[in-house]
Amino acid sequence: MKIIWTFTLLMIPGVLSSISVTGYSGGGVSITCRYDRKYTDNKKYFCNGQWSECKYQIRTNTKNKWFDSGRFSLYDDTRAAVFMVTFRDLSERDSDIYYCGTGRYGKDLYTEVKLNVITGQQIRTVMGYSGGNIIIKFKYEMQQNNLLIDVCNTEVLQCFTLINTNRAAEWTHGSRFSVYDDRSEGSLNVFIRDLNVKDSGEYKIIVTVSEDYSFFSEFYLDIKKADCCEKSISLSAAAGASVNISCKYPQSHSADVKFVCRRSGSDLCAEETSVEESRRWSAEGQIQLYDDREQQLLTGTISHVTRQHSAEYWCGVQSDQGHKSFITRVLVSVTGLSLIISLVLVLLALIIVCLLFLFLCKKHQSRGGKSSSQTGAKHGVVSHAGCDYDEIKDTHKQLPTNPSDSSNDVYATAQLPTNPSDSSNAVYATAQLPTNPSVSPDCVYSTVQKASGDSQILITSAEDLNYAVVNFQKKADCPDRDRLRNNQDYSEYAAVNHLTA
Repeated sequence: MKIIWTFTLLMIPGVLSSISVTGYSGGGVSITCRYDRKYTDNKKYFCNGQWSECKYQIRTNTKNKWFDSGRFSLYDDTRAAVFMVTFRDLSERDSDIYYCGTGRYGKDLYTEVKLNVITGQQIRTVMGYSGGNIIIKFKYEMQQNNLLIDVCNTEVLQCFTLINTNRAAEWTHGSRFSVYDDRSEGSLNVFIRDLNVKDSGEYKIIVTVSEDYSFFSEFYLDIKKADCCEKSISLSAAAGASVNISCKYPQSHSADVKFVCRRSGSDLCAEETSVEESRRWSAEGQIQLYDDREQQLLTGTISHVTRQHSAEYWCGVQSDQGHKSFITRVLVSVTGLSLIISLVLVLLALIIVCLLFLFLCKKHQSRGGKSSSQTGAKHGVVSHAGCDYDEIKDTHKQLPTNPSDSSNDVYATAQLPTNPSDSSNAVYATAQLPTNPSVSPDCVYSTVQKASGDSQILITSAEDLNYAVVNFQKKADCPDRDRLRNNQDYSEYAAVNHLTA
């Protein structure tokens, strides 16, 4: 249909072509008008209304330089045989039919321009701070790919050609400038980093849609020194702990929205959290924010940090037009383990060491017990709580010759030690079986001889008081066999021999 319409226009005398142009209120458009080279010396103009009653908006014979008239400017490039018309400060009522005209004798040549102005967001002044960054948000509704983006400083006539935005929803970087074409939101975001006071001035964002036209937005970039605020701070925390961020901001931004965002790879402002009210914590977001407007202090808390939270963060303010000024850079470093986790690990290590120590002690005692048992067996010594042991050697296991003698009777002759080194408390006894049939079968009679004398006291009757009755009784908690103790503290030795009559 467009081809048929263009062909119909070309059949009309003087009509070269027809183009459709979209602009945004508050911004402007630049239109390219072509003409035949033989008319390079002719006047050029831009008018609107019916062709027969076209009202000039700008008209000039000036060549190869800009000519201004109100909201319009015209540049006639005779070398390229084109002239460009710039239309600023658009509003919806500017939507109309316009003409790019070339004067000549007879019928003028012209190109029809259908201008449609869409309501947009006007950009007037954007404020930034020295040492910080800024994001300028430009609303538009274009869905075309391959848009060429230029950011120009009109005061020094310098432009930065940035990208070909054929990939939406991605930041594309170039020098100090980056752009992000957010098609879902219908906005173009321009990021300028490392600002300084010399960056202040008039700027223009130009979006080239085709060879026929482009639309643009002009604004003033005002870069100030943020004497109130730190440019950069560094914070560190152990994994699992919390990080507290505190950023000052200028009083002129008290009523603005505050935010904290993180730079993650190519994403310059990821995981953004904002707070809109004073003295009230933000309701959502990974970072909890609190804005004290009386103190011009923004506070943020990141809880339960991990190594992934080690990154570059920015504290900033957002204007009512959506522009973001990054004021303070915050470098967060997460290292090691938290104090609680460290204490738990230390406690576990101590428990393991204690258990290992107890195990080794038990093992050592077990080996020591076996060694002591073997040594005691060699020396005839056994130690058991509450038990006294006698080793009884049966040298002559021969029953008494007298049938009337009881096999349970043992007679002993006891003497004091003859060796001076022996303990005076030691009593040595030689036990013999009784020869007297009248002796009681449950008694052991002793013949006691003192060490200093030669006389012996012979106990012949049970009526004598100096006798010893030896009863072998077994304790329930003692072993079945008795042994001698070699320890000096236990110096009572008994050698019991069954002797023949």
